[in-house]
Amino acid sequence: MKATWTADKYNLSRFESVQNNFSLINRRCESELAQVCRQENISLLPYSPLGGGVLTGKYLHGQLPQGARFTEYLLHGQERQKKMARRFLNDRTLAATEKFQEIANDIGMALETLSIAWTKQHDFVASTIIGVSHLDQLDVCLKAADVDLDSETLQRLDAVEDAIPNPMSEDGLRRL
Repeated sequence: MKATWTADKYNLSRFESVQNNFSLINRRCESELAQVCRQENISLLPYSPLGGGVLTGKYLHGQLPQGARFTEYLLHGQERQKKMARRFLNDRTLAATEKFQEIANDIGMALETLSIAWTKQHDFVASTIIGVSHLDQLDVCLKAADVDLDSETLQRLDAVEDAIPNPMSEDGLRRL
């Protein structure tokens, strides 16, 4: 806000977008940042809409897939990498991911598609940044471009957040 105010006051270039981690397991942008984006006409460009790969479901049921980023971080990483992996990959994010997987199954959609579609459906989001490790992962991600989630699905996704608030936080408390 200060940067935007300063830009406006001195007729300088202002922020047009911000780039933050935003996903079904990290919804912190929905509080103050979303309000600022709306008020100041600044777009969010979410990165990591798949929660660092957690929202692919590949880590469910205790799996640590060989070659996966957080597998490598947990088994061979430096302490900073291990800490980051535990932030993304913990009991709360995995419990939420299981619920999201059920919703995706119920509506006949890949979890990846559902997760990316959810991020782009916010009025303060201009575009969602995706990335893949292998070309064969791209199609399921790009399908989200044509998906508009219905209100029932959005309510079900919100119910998971209500049941398991802010899964990436250590204490599970919402940050307002």
